[in-house]
Amino acid sequence: MTGAGPDSWDALAAATTGALLRPGVRGWDAARVLENPRFDDADPRGILRVADTDDVVAGLAFARNTHTPVALRSGGHSYTGWSAGGAAGTEVPRSLVISTAGLDDVRVSGESVTIGPGARLADVYATLDRAGRAIGAGSCPTVGIGGLTLGGGVGVLVRSFGLTSDQLTGATIVTADGTVHEVSATREPDLFWACRGGGGGTAGVVTSLTFRTQPAPPVLLFRITFPWSAAAAVVRAWQDWAPTADRRLWSTLKLLGGARHTGGPSVAVSGVWTGPESGADASVDGFIAATGVTPTQHTADETTYGEAMRRLAGKPVRVSEAATSSIGTAALTAAQIAVLVQQAERAGSVAGMVEGGVSLDALGGAVSDIGRTDTPFPWRSALCTVQYTAVFADGTDPAPFDRYVRGFRSAMRPAWGNAAYANYCDAAITDPSAYFDVNTSRLHRIAELADPDGVFAQPHWV
Repeated sequence: MTGAGPDSWDALAAATTGALLRPGVRGWDAARVLENPRFDDADPRGILRVADTDDVVAGLAFARNTHTPVALRSGGHSYTGWSAGGAAGTEVPRSLVISTAGLDDVRVSGESVTIGPGARLADVYATLDRAGRAIGAGSCPTVGIGGLTLGGGVGVLVRSFGLTSDQLTGATIVTADGTVHEVSATREPDLFWACRGGGGGTAGVVTSLTFRTQPAPPVLLFRITFPWSAAAAVVRAWQDWAPTADRRLWSTLKLLGGARHTGGPSVAVSGVWTGPESGADASVDGFIAATGVTPTQHTADETTYGEAMRRLAGKPVRVSEAATSSIGTAALTAAQIAVLVQQAERAGSVAGMVEGGVSLDALGGAVSDIGRTDTPFPWRSALCTVQYTAVFADGTDPAPFDRYVRGFRSAMRPAWGNAAYANYCDAAITDPSAYFDVNTSRLHRIAELADPDGVFAQPHWV
Protein backbone atom coordinates (compact mmCIF):
# COMPACT_ATOMS: atom_id res chain seq x y z
CA MET A 1 0.00 0.00 0.00
CA THR A 2 1.11 3.55 -0.71
CA GLY A 3 -0.81 4.77 2.34
CA ALA A 4 -3.36 3.63 4.90
CA GLY A 5 -6.44 2.20 3.27
CA PRO A 6 -7.20 0.28 0.07
CA ASP A 7 -4.92 0.57 -2.95
CA SER A 8 -6.81 -1.58 -5.48
CA TRP A 9 -10.40 -2.03 -6.61
CA ASP A 10 -10.58 -5.43 -4.90
CA ALA A 11 -9.23 -3.94 -1.68
CA LEU A 12 -11.78 -1.11 -1.89
CA ALA A 13 -14.61 -3.62 -2.30
CA ALA A 14 -13.35 -5.57 0.72
CA ALA A 15 -12.98 -2.43 2.84
CA THR A 16 -16.53 -1.12 2.29
CA THR A 17 -20.00 -2.33 3.21
CA GLY A 18 -21.77 -0.43 0.45
CA ALA A 19 -21.88 -1.54 -3.19
CA LEU A 20 -18.87 -1.00 -5.44
CA LEU A 21 -19.88 -1.19 -9.10
CA ARG A 22 -17.51 -1.47 -12.05
CA PRO A 23 -18.22 -1.16 -15.78
CA GLY A 24 -20.09 -4.13 -17.19
CA VAL A 25 -21.53 -5.50 -13.97
CA ARG A 26 -25.24 -6.02 -13.47
CA GLY A 27 -26.96 -2.73 -12.72
CA TRP A 28 -24.11 -0.63 -14.11
CA ASP A 29 -26.10 1.17 -16.80
CA ALA A 30 -28.81 2.21 -14.36
CA ALA A 31 -26.25 3.33 -11.77
CA ARG A 32 -24.01 5.45 -13.99
CA VAL A 33 -26.61 7.88 -15.39
CA LEU A 34 -27.78 11.16 -13.88
CA GLU A 35 -31.26 12.67 -13.88
CA ASN A 36 -30.42 14.53 -17.12
CA PRO A 37 -30.28 12.12 -20.09
CA ARG A 38 -27.89 14.41 -21.99
CA PHE A 39 -25.15 12.82 -19.83
CA ASP A 40 -26.21 9.21 -20.48
CA ASP A 41 -22.84 8.48 -22.09
CA ALA A 42 -21.23 8.77 -18.65
CA ASP A 43 -18.34 6.31 -18.28
CA PRO A 44 -16.90 6.50 -14.76
CA ARG A 45 -14.21 4.10 -13.59
CA GLY A 46 -16.39 2.88 -10.78
CA ILE A 47 -19.26 3.86 -8.51
CA LEU A 48 -19.07 3.44 -4.74
CA ARG A 49 -22.53 3.55 -3.23
CA VAL A 50 -21.53 4.24 0.33
CA ALA A 51 -23.44 2.74 3.25
CA ASP A 52 -21.88 4.93 5.93
CA THR A 53 -19.20 7.50 6.69
CA ASP A 54 -16.52 4.79 6.96
CA ASP A 55 -17.14 3.87 3.32
CA VAL A 56 -16.47 7.49 2.33
CA VAL A 57 -13.20 7.41 4.27
CA ALA A 58 -12.17 4.21 2.47
CA GLY A 59 -13.17 5.58 -0.93
CA LEU A 60 -11.08 8.70 -0.43
CA ALA A 61 -8.10 6.64 0.75
CA PHE A 62 -8.35 4.54 -2.41
CA ALA A 63 -8.50 7.69 -4.55
CA ARG A 64 -5.41 9.15 -2.85
CA ASN A 65 -3.45 5.88 -3.00
CA THR A 66 -4.20 5.19 -6.66
CA HIS A 67 -4.39 8.80 -7.90
CA THR A 68 -7.91 8.15 -9.14
CA PRO A 69 -10.05 11.26 -9.80
CA VAL A 70 -13.16 11.58 -7.63
CA ALA A 71 -16.65 12.76 -8.52
CA LEU A 72 -19.27 13.26 -5.81
CA ARG A 73 -22.98 12.54 -6.23
CA SER A 74 -26.06 12.60 -4.04
CA GLY A 75 -29.25 13.19 -6.06
CA GLY A 76 -27.69 13.25 -9.53
CA HIS A 77 -29.10 16.61 -10.62
CA SER A 78 -25.79 18.29 -11.50
CA TYR A 79 -26.57 20.84 -14.24
CA THR A 80 -23.06 20.50 -15.62
CA GLY A 81 -22.84 16.72 -15.38
CA TRP A 82 -19.78 16.90 -13.15
CA SER A 83 -21.21 14.25 -10.82
CA ALA A 84 -21.39 11.76 -13.72
CA GLY A 85 -17.70 11.05 -13.24
CA GLY A 86 -16.80 11.18 -16.91
CA ALA A 87 -19.38 12.23 -19.51
CA ALA A 88 -18.66 13.85 -22.85
CA GLY A 89 -18.33 17.62 -22.75
CA THR A 90 -18.10 17.91 -18.95
CA GLU A 91 -14.30 18.35 -18.69
CA VAL A 92 -14.35 15.73 -15.91
CA PRO A 93 -12.03 12.73 -16.35
CA ARG A 94 -13.20 9.16 -15.78
CA SER A 95 -13.51 9.05 -12.02
CA LEU A 96 -14.52 7.07 -9.01
CA VAL A 97 -18.03 8.29 -8.25
CA ILE A 98 -18.64 8.40 -4.52
CA SER A 99 -22.41 8.29 -4.26
CA THR A 100 -24.18 9.21 -1.02
CA ALA A 101 -27.61 8.41 -2.51
CA GLY A 102 -28.01 5.51 -0.07
CA LEU A 103 -27.54 7.78 2.94
CA ASP A 104 -31.21 8.70 2.95
CA ASP A 105 -32.48 8.39 6.51
CA VAL A 106 -34.80 11.15 7.75
CA ARG A 107 -35.00 11.27 11.55
CA VAL A 108 -37.18 13.87 13.28
CA SER A 109 -36.32 14.65 16.89
CA GLY A 110 -38.27 17.43 18.56
CA GLU A 111 -37.70 20.61 16.58
CA SER A 112 -34.76 19.19 14.61
CA VAL A 113 -34.42 16.75 11.75
CA THR A 114 -31.27 14.86 10.76
CA ILE A 115 -31.18 13.80 7.13
CA GLY A 116 -28.79 11.82 4.98
CA PRO A 117 -27.61 13.79 1.92
CA GLY A 118 -29.12 11.25 -0.49
CA ALA A 119 -32.65 11.62 0.83
CA ARG A 120 -34.96 12.76 -1.97
CA LEU A 121 -37.12 15.78 -1.24
CA ALA A 122 -40.35 13.82 -1.69
CA ASP A 123 -39.31 11.50 1.15
CA VAL A 124 -38.06 14.36 3.32
CA TYR A 125 -41.37 16.19 3.03
CA ALA A 126 -43.44 13.06 3.66
CA THR A 127 -41.55 12.20 6.84
CA LEU A 128 -41.69 15.76 8.15
CA ASP A 129 -45.39 16.02 7.35
CA ARG A 130 -46.17 12.91 9.40
CA ALA A 131 -44.41 14.58 12.34
CA GLY A 132 -46.23 17.88 11.83
CA ARG A 133 -42.97 19.67 11.08
CA ALA A 134 -41.56 21.49 8.03
CA ILE A 135 -38.45 22.87 6.40
CA GLY A 136 -38.17 25.07 3.33
CA ALA A 137 -36.49 23.40 0.36
CA GLY A 138 -36.97 22.81 -3.35
CA SER A 139 -39.93 21.36 -5.25
CA CYS A 140 -38.39 18.71 -7.55
CA PRO A 141 -39.17 15.40 -5.78
CA THR A 142 -36.02 13.54 -6.88
CA VAL A 143 -33.49 16.20 -5.82
CA GLY A 144 -31.18 15.05 -3.02
CA ILE A 145 -31.21 17.25 0.08
CA GLY A 146 -27.40 17.23 0.17
CA GLY A 147 -26.70 18.94 -3.12
CA LEU A 148 -29.59 21.35 -2.65
CA THR A 149 -28.36 22.47 0.78
CA LEU A 150 -24.68 22.74 -0.11
CA GLY A 151 -25.48 25.07 -3.01
CA GLY A 152 -27.80 27.29 -0.97
CA GLY A 153 -31.27 25.90 -1.48
CA VAL A 154 -33.96 28.13 -2.97
CA GLY A 155 -37.50 26.84 -2.92
CA VAL A 156 -41.16 27.58 -2.46
CA LEU A 157 -40.89 28.58 1.21
CA VAL A 158 -37.67 30.55 0.84
CA ARG A 159 -39.25 33.90 1.76
CA SER A 160 -40.80 32.59 4.99
CA PHE A 161 -38.25 29.92 6.03
CA GLY A 162 -35.04 31.15 4.36
CA LEU A 163 -32.69 29.17 2.15
CA THR A 164 -32.40 25.47 2.97
CA SER A 165 -28.82 26.14 4.04
CA ASP A 166 -30.02 28.90 6.39
CA GLN A 167 -31.92 26.23 8.32
CA LEU A 168 -28.83 24.00 8.67
CA THR A 169 -27.54 23.68 12.25
CA GLY A 170 -24.94 20.95 11.90
CA ALA A 171 -23.29 18.52 9.49
CA THR A 172 -20.90 15.60 9.26
CA ILE A 173 -18.29 16.14 6.56
CA VAL A 174 -15.28 14.07 5.48
CA THR A 175 -12.37 16.10 4.15
CA ALA A 176 -10.00 14.86 1.44
CA ASP A 177 -7.52 13.40 3.94
CA GLY A 178 -10.24 11.14 5.34
CA THR A 179 -10.82 13.09 8.56
CA VAL A 180 -14.41 13.10 9.80
CA HIS A 181 -15.60 16.47 11.11
CA GLU A 182 -18.74 17.22 13.10
CA VAL A 183 -19.35 20.88 12.29
CA SER A 184 -21.70 23.60 13.50
CA ALA A 185 -21.65 27.33 14.18
CA THR A 186 -19.40 26.67 17.20
CA ARG A 187 -17.44 23.58 16.05
CA GLU A 188 -15.11 24.15 13.09
CA PRO A 189 -17.18 27.14 11.99
CA ASP A 190 -15.29 27.66 8.71
CA LEU A 191 -16.21 24.20 7.44
CA PHE A 192 -19.79 24.75 8.61
CA TRP A 193 -19.89 28.11 6.85
CA ALA A 194 -18.74 26.45 3.61
CA CYS A 195 -21.55 23.89 3.91
CA ARG A 196 -24.16 26.64 3.99
CA GLY A 197 -24.16 27.47 0.29
CA GLY A 198 -20.54 26.99 -0.80
CA GLY A 199 -21.38 24.27 -3.30
CA GLY A 200 -21.11 20.49 -3.30
CA GLY A 201 -17.59 19.08 -3.18
CA THR A 202 -16.01 22.37 -2.19
CA ALA A 203 -14.72 21.25 1.20
CA GLY A 204 -15.52 17.55 1.48
CA VAL A 205 -18.13 14.80 1.38
CA VAL A 206 -21.15 15.51 3.59
CA THR A 207 -22.72 12.39 5.10
CA SER A 208 -25.31 13.92 7.45
CA LEU A 209 -27.21 17.20 7.79
CA THR A 210 -29.20 18.53 10.74
CA PHE A 211 -31.82 21.25 10.32
CA ARG A 212 -34.10 23.22 12.57
CA THR A 213 -37.74 22.73 11.67
CA GLN A 214 -40.93 24.73 12.12
CA PRO A 215 -44.51 23.63 12.67
CA ALA A 216 -45.97 22.56 9.33
CA PRO A 217 -48.09 25.49 8.11
CA PRO A 218 -51.30 25.34 6.10
CA VAL A 219 -50.52 26.22 2.48
CA LEU A 220 -52.54 27.98 -0.19
CA LEU A 221 -51.41 27.23 -3.73
CA PHE A 222 -52.28 29.66 -6.50
CA ARG A 223 -51.71 29.98 -10.22
CA ILE A 224 -52.52 32.87 -12.55
CA THR A 225 -52.13 32.85 -16.31
CA PHE A 226 -52.19 35.89 -18.57
CA PRO A 227 -52.32 36.46 -22.34
CA TRP A 228 -48.86 36.63 -23.92
CA SER A 229 -49.61 40.16 -25.11
CA ALA A 230 -49.52 41.20 -21.44
CA ALA A 231 -46.11 39.63 -20.70
CA ALA A 232 -44.26 42.94 -20.26
CA ALA A 233 -46.96 44.34 -17.97
CA VAL A 234 -46.91 41.18 -15.87
CA VAL A 235 -43.11 41.28 -15.50
CA ARG A 236 -43.23 44.94 -14.47
CA ALA A 237 -45.94 44.37 -11.86
CA TRP A 238 -44.40 41.11 -10.59
CA GLN A 239 -40.94 42.54 -9.94
CA ASP A 240 -42.50 45.39 -7.93
CA TRP A 241 -44.68 43.01 -5.93
CA ALA A 242 -43.21 39.54 -5.40
CA PRO A 243 -39.84 40.29 -3.70
CA THR A 244 -41.40 42.80 -1.27
CA ALA A 245 -44.73 41.10 -0.55
CA ASP A 246 -45.59 39.69 2.89
CA ARG A 247 -42.90 37.08 3.57
CA ARG A 248 -45.55 34.39 3.85
CA LEU A 249 -46.02 34.71 0.09
CA TRP A 250 -43.62 33.26 -2.48
CA SER A 251 -44.14 33.21 -6.22
CA THR A 252 -42.47 32.34 -9.48
CA LEU A 253 -42.96 34.03 -12.86
CA LYS A 254 -42.48 31.83 -15.93
CA LEU A 255 -42.22 32.93 -19.57
CA LEU A 256 -42.10 29.76 -21.66
CA GLY A 257 -42.38 28.72 -25.30
CA GLY A 258 -41.58 25.78 -27.57
CA ALA A 259 -43.40 22.78 -29.03
CA ARG A 260 -45.15 22.04 -25.76
CA HIS A 261 -46.91 25.43 -26.07
CA THR A 262 -48.98 24.83 -29.19
CA GLY A 263 -50.92 28.06 -28.78
CA GLY A 264 -47.79 30.19 -28.56
CA PRO A 265 -45.67 31.28 -25.59
CA SER A 266 -47.20 31.49 -22.12
CA VAL A 267 -46.86 33.74 -19.10
CA ALA A 268 -47.88 32.47 -15.68
CA VAL A 269 -47.39 33.34 -12.03
CA SER A 270 -47.78 30.63 -9.41
CA GLY A 271 -46.90 30.44 -5.76
CA VAL A 272 -47.62 29.57 -2.16
CA TRP A 273 -49.03 31.43 0.82
CA THR A 274 -48.64 30.22 4.42
CA GLY A 275 -50.96 32.64 6.23
CA PRO A 276 -54.75 33.16 6.47
CA GLU A 277 -56.41 32.97 3.05
CA SER A 278 -57.78 36.52 3.29
CA GLY A 279 -54.24 37.90 3.34
CA ALA A 280 -53.36 36.03 0.16
CA ASP A 281 -56.46 37.32 -1.59
CA ALA A 282 -55.59 40.94 -0.85
CA SER A 283 -51.97 40.57 -1.91
CA VAL A 284 -52.63 38.63 -5.12
CA ASP A 285 -55.57 40.83 -6.10
CA GLY A 286 -53.33 43.87 -5.70
CA PHE A 287 -50.76 42.33 -8.02
CA ILE A 288 -53.36 41.50 -10.65
CA ALA A 289 -54.73 45.03 -10.50
CA ALA A 290 -51.20 46.40 -10.98
CA THR A 291 -50.81 44.46 -14.22
CA GLY A 292 -53.87 46.22 -15.67
CA VAL A 293 -54.80 42.94 -17.35
CA THR A 294 -57.56 40.40 -16.78
CA PRO A 295 -56.06 36.92 -16.20
CA THR A 296 -57.08 34.12 -18.53
CA GLN A 297 -57.16 31.78 -15.52
CA HIS A 298 -56.83 32.14 -11.75
CA THR A 299 -56.99 29.20 -9.37
CA ALA A 300 -56.33 28.89 -5.64
CA ASP A 301 -56.50 25.89 -3.33
CA GLU A 302 -55.91 25.60 0.40
CA THR A 303 -54.21 22.42 1.55
CA THR A 304 -51.68 20.95 4.00
CA TYR A 305 -47.91 21.35 3.88
CA GLY A 306 -47.38 17.72 2.88
CA GLU A 307 -50.05 17.74 0.18
CA ALA A 308 -48.79 21.06 -1.18
CA MET A 309 -45.28 19.66 -1.57
CA ARG A 310 -46.68 16.59 -3.35
CA ARG A 311 -48.67 18.73 -5.78
CA LEU A 312 -45.78 21.06 -6.50
CA ALA A 313 -43.50 18.10 -7.15
CA GLY A 314 -45.57 16.76 -10.02
CA LYS A 315 -44.56 13.53 -11.71
CA PRO A 316 -40.79 12.91 -11.71
CA VAL A 317 -39.52 12.62 -15.29
CA ARG A 318 -35.98 12.51 -16.66
CA VAL A 319 -35.64 15.18 -19.34
CA SER A 320 -32.71 16.35 -21.44
CA GLU A 321 -32.12 19.95 -20.55
CA ALA A 322 -29.76 22.88 -20.93
CA ALA A 323 -29.78 25.56 -18.26
CA THR A 324 -27.95 28.52 -16.77
CA SER A 325 -28.85 31.38 -14.45
CA SER A 326 -28.66 34.99 -13.37
CA ILE A 327 -29.43 36.74 -10.11
CA GLY A 328 -32.06 39.45 -10.37
CA THR A 329 -30.05 42.08 -8.54
CA ALA A 330 -32.16 45.05 -9.70
CA ALA A 331 -35.55 45.82 -11.16
CA LEU A 332 -35.65 45.83 -14.95
CA THR A 333 -36.34 48.98 -16.94
CA ALA A 334 -39.01 48.94 -19.64
CA ALA A 335 -36.35 48.36 -22.29
CA GLN A 336 -34.81 45.50 -20.31
CA ILE A 337 -38.22 43.91 -19.80
CA ALA A 338 -38.67 44.02 -23.56
CA VAL A 339 -35.39 42.11 -23.98
CA LEU A 340 -36.50 39.49 -21.43
CA VAL A 341 -39.82 38.97 -23.21
CA GLN A 342 -38.22 38.84 -26.66
CA GLN A 343 -35.64 36.28 -25.56
CA ALA A 344 -38.32 34.09 -23.98
CA GLU A 345 -40.43 34.29 -27.14
CA ARG A 346 -37.40 33.24 -29.19
CA ALA A 347 -37.58 29.76 -27.60
CA GLY A 348 -40.35 28.92 -30.07
CA SER A 349 -38.04 29.49 -33.04
CA VAL A 350 -35.27 27.10 -31.88
CA ALA A 351 -35.61 23.88 -33.85
CA GLY A 352 -36.31 20.92 -31.56
CA MET A 353 -37.17 23.05 -28.53
CA VAL A 354 -39.72 21.14 -26.43
CA GLU A 355 -39.96 23.95 -23.90
CA GLY A 356 -37.68 26.86 -23.12
CA GLY A 357 -37.61 30.27 -21.57
CA VAL A 358 -37.10 31.81 -18.16
CA SER A 359 -38.28 31.41 -14.58
CA LEU A 360 -37.95 34.20 -12.02
CA ASP A 361 -38.21 32.95 -8.40
CA ALA A 362 -38.81 35.58 -5.75
CA LEU A 363 -36.30 36.25 -2.97
CA GLY A 364 -36.66 38.81 -0.17
CA GLY A 365 -38.33 38.09 3.15
CA ALA A 366 -36.30 35.75 5.36
CA VAL A 367 -33.50 35.59 2.76
CA SER A 368 -32.64 39.22 3.43
CA ASP A 369 -32.53 38.72 7.22
CA ILE A 370 -29.00 37.28 6.92
CA GLY A 371 -25.89 39.27 6.02
CA ARG A 372 -24.24 38.73 2.63
CA THR A 373 -21.05 37.33 4.21
CA ASP A 374 -22.74 35.27 6.95
CA THR A 375 -22.99 32.35 4.51
CA PRO A 376 -21.40 31.78 1.08
CA PHE A 377 -24.68 32.83 -0.62
CA PRO A 378 -24.13 36.57 -1.16
CA TRP A 379 -27.34 37.61 -2.92
CA ARG A 380 -29.26 38.60 0.20
CA SER A 381 -30.65 41.84 -1.19
CA ALA A 382 -31.50 40.45 -4.64
CA LEU A 383 -35.05 40.42 -5.97
CA CYS A 384 -35.02 36.92 -7.44
CA THR A 385 -33.06 34.03 -8.84
CA VAL A 386 -33.37 33.62 -12.61
CA GLN A 387 -33.21 30.30 -14.41
CA TYR A 388 -32.93 29.99 -18.20
CA THR A 389 -33.92 26.55 -19.46
CA ALA A 390 -34.27 24.54 -22.65
CA VAL A 391 -35.80 21.06 -22.77
CA PHE A 392 -35.12 18.90 -25.82
CA ALA A 393 -35.54 15.32 -27.03
CA ASP A 394 -33.18 12.72 -25.63
CA GLY A 395 -30.26 12.03 -27.94
CA THR A 396 -30.43 15.45 -29.60
CA ASP A 397 -27.28 17.53 -29.97
CA PRO A 398 -27.41 19.88 -26.93
CA ALA A 399 -25.33 22.63 -28.57
CA PRO A 400 -28.23 24.74 -29.97
CA PHE A 401 -29.98 24.64 -26.62
CA ASP A 402 -26.85 25.59 -24.71
CA ARG A 403 -26.49 28.51 -27.10
CA TYR A 404 -30.08 29.55 -26.44
CA VAL A 405 -29.85 29.60 -22.63
CA ARG A 406 -26.40 31.16 -22.59
CA GLY A 407 -27.49 33.73 -25.15
CA PHE A 408 -30.44 34.58 -22.94
CA ARG A 409 -28.13 35.04 -19.95
CA SER A 410 -25.80 37.20 -22.06
CA ALA A 411 -28.70 39.36 -23.23
CA MET A 412 -29.65 40.05 -19.60
CA ARG A 413 -26.09 40.77 -18.44
CA PRO A 414 -26.43 44.57 -18.95
CA ALA A 415 -29.25 44.47 -16.41
CA TRP A 416 -28.00 41.89 -13.92
CA GLY A 417 -24.27 41.55 -14.49
CA ASN A 418 -22.42 38.25 -14.20
CA ALA A 419 -24.12 36.99 -11.02
CA ALA A 420 -25.37 33.38 -10.99
CA TYR A 421 -26.70 30.78 -8.56
CA ALA A 422 -24.35 27.98 -7.48
CA ASN A 423 -26.98 25.24 -7.75
CA TYR A 424 -27.59 26.26 -11.36
CA CYS A 425 -23.90 26.04 -12.21
CA ASP A 426 -22.83 26.41 -15.83
CA ALA A 427 -19.54 25.18 -17.28
CA ALA A 428 -19.39 28.35 -19.40
CA ILE A 429 -19.10 30.45 -16.22
CA THR A 430 -15.37 30.27 -15.56
CA ASP A 431 -15.13 32.73 -12.66
CA PRO A 432 -16.53 31.31 -9.39
CA SER A 433 -17.06 34.84 -8.06
CA ALA A 434 -20.13 34.88 -10.31
CA TYR A 435 -21.67 32.54 -7.74
CA PHE A 436 -20.06 33.72 -4.53
CA ASP A 437 -19.10 37.37 -5.10
CA VAL A 438 -17.48 38.82 -1.94
CA ASN A 439 -17.35 35.36 -0.35
CA THR A 440 -15.18 33.76 -3.03
CA SER A 441 -11.81 34.38 -1.39
CA ARG A 442 -12.90 32.99 1.99
CA LEU A 443 -14.42 29.95 0.34
CA HIS A 444 -11.24 29.41 -1.68
CA ARG A 445 -9.11 29.55 1.49
CA ILE A 446 -11.33 26.99 3.22
CA ALA A 447 -11.23 24.70 0.19
CA GLU A 448 -7.44 24.91 -0.03
CA LEU A 449 -7.07 24.00 3.64
CA ALA A 450 -9.58 21.16 3.44
CA ASP A 451 -8.35 19.80 0.10
CA PRO A 452 -4.81 21.03 -0.62
CA ASP A 453 -4.21 18.38 -3.30
CA GLY A 454 -7.41 19.07 -5.24
CA VAL A 455 -9.02 15.66 -4.70
CA PHE A 456 -12.45 17.27 -5.20
CA ALA A 457 -11.38 19.58 -8.02
CA GLN A 458 -14.19 20.53 -10.41
CA PRO A 459 -13.91 22.65 -13.58
CA HIS A 460 -14.07 26.41 -12.95
CA TRP A 461 -14.85 26.02 -9.24
CA VAL A 462 -13.27 27.45 -6.11
